[in-house]
Amino acid sequence: MKLRVAIGADHGGFSLKNELIACLGARYDILDLGAHRFDADDDYPDFAENVSRAVISGKVERGVLVCGSGVGACVAANKVPGIRACLCHDTYSAHQGVEHDDMNVLCLGARVIGFELVVELVVAFLEASFSGEERHRRRIAKLLNLERGALQGNKEGDEGGIK
Repeated sequence: MKLRVAIGADHGGFSLKNELIACLGARYDILDLGAHRFDADDDYPDFAENVSRAVISGKVERGVLVCGSGVGACVAANKVPGIRACLCHDTYSAHQGVEHDDMNVLCLGARVIGFELVVELVVAFLEASFSGEERHRRRIAKLLNLERGALQGNKEGDEGGIK
């Protein structure tokens, strides 16, 4: 069974997203969450939200976001509880982010890196698996605790558990 992957991009990543889908569509089950047409006025948070919600809901196993630099898409995706999105421009980070940090969304900058490297990064990300090692599970649990604390809101003056 093919890995199911959501891919989304704003106008900055529109062309690269389409090239990536054409290149990897036979290898992975890709859910294209837009943009479906070029619109210079579209906004990366919309696509980040769509891809992130597809991951969180279990509709897909992983997500890929492309914008001009990758930064905005990464910031937006990480606002969705349960998302661990990372901007990667090297293959080590793309697979290690999954193996150690259980990264579930890869963010890419279409104006920063070339197509061949993008394909390598996406494959490294999609083919990696979370190690499940105790130290990595412990760290993920701490991340989830941070997230829960942020969602509950800290009272003014609360140090938020700073040691």
